[in-house]
Amino acid sequence: MLCGGASAARPATEETQRIAEQVKAQIEEKEGKTFDVFTAVEFKTQLVAGTNYFIKVHVGNEEFVHLRVFKSLPHENEQLSLHSYQGSKTKHDELAYF
Repeated sequence: MLCGGASAARPATEETQRIAEQVKAQIEEKEGKTFDVFTAVEFKTQLVAGTNYFIKVHVGNEEFVHLRVFKSLPHENEQLSLHSYQGSKTKHDELAYF
């Protein structure tokens, strides 16, 4: 993958689920609700000065959210940060750069 280019969508992994769980509270605060279901289903990555993770998360019923989470380079020793998110998504909405 070239720096700046996004990978193809892949099924979520244990690591992707852990990343999603680490920003769950931030999403709940922004949305003003709690999610009983918060399951990462697929993701893309983009190499920048670190890694952007674009993650499709099932939040119950037929509802999904798309997360953009930034993971800094290891030597920077920073926390994961929720860059942005998109709500009201469906299972079939493409996970795209935002």
